[in-house]
Amino acid sequence: MSNVDAKVSRPLSPHLQVYRWPITMTMSIVHRVTGVALYFGTLLLAWWVIAAASGPGAFAVADAVFGSWIGRLVLFGYTWALVHHLLGGLRHFIWDVGAGFSKTARDRIAWANIIGSVALTILLWAIGLAIR
Repeated sequence: MSNVDAKVSRPLSPHLQVYRWPITMTMSIVHRVTGVALYFGTLLLAWWVIAAASGPGAFAVADAVFGSWIGRLVLFGYTWALVHHLLGGLRHFIWDVGAGFSKTARDRIAWANIIGSVALTILLWAIGLAIR
């Protein structure tokens, strides 16, 4: 048997097509991504505060950017990232106190993180828009 025939007859190792990501692994990755997104969102928040302190002209520019549909979409994403990262931190705190280590508890807390972050973000924006 040649070297080429040996390579063809070997079984392939599982890859992304057959491997199902656990929800906890997905939440770990999303937690890190939202942490990075918060750095960039905080720069935008700092720009808004500096513009407010700089005077009406600078604030009008920042207000126009954040008041546009794309600006509001970015602010909505920043709000979701903040809430999701907060709930992910609470998930880790639960583990730090020694609770929630069973598979069902881990999965339930991870799903609560996703559902809670979306629901709280929508609730925060609904309250904010209602007050406005």
